[in-house]
Amino acid sequence: MQNMRKVMISIKGTPVPIEDEGRDGSFELMTDGEYFTEGDVSTFSYVESDLTGVDGMLTTFNVEPHRVVLRRDNGMGGDMIFSESQKHHFLYETPFGSVLMGIDTHSIKTNMRDDGGSLEIRYDIEVDNISVSKNLFEINIRSFPQ
Repeated sequence: MQNMRKVMISIKGTPVPIEDEGRDGSFELMTDGEYFTEGDVSTFSYVESDLTGVDGMLTTFNVEPHRVVLRRDNGMGGDMIFSESQKHHFLYETPFGSVLMGIDTHSIKTNMRDDGGSLEIRYDIEVDNISVSKNLFEINIRSFPQ
């Protein structure tokens, strides 16, 4: 990882519950993290804080040409795989048991460079095969001046 960079990561998430399209449940997070590229794959990661409710958990995004994988190292499993026009299911472990979740990705727009970039993902979330929300991730990564 010779091209690892310290970066500022800005994440805006906009969930819209299916039954209440007008409700605003958006969030924004600004944090420092690490970023590197290898070939046509970009990876960035950051450590969650108390503000997100999972203090100390490492969150990693692997951005490939037509797919994004979000991995949270919390021992609860369930990588979120975003792949345009494909639905991916995974078991999400909670303290109360497993839940079958699905990610139905509508679009992925990336502009990743060696020094950072941007990522936009539009997707729906299903729980036990029932749609529960439409979502938008808007992520910007900026390198700190060298």
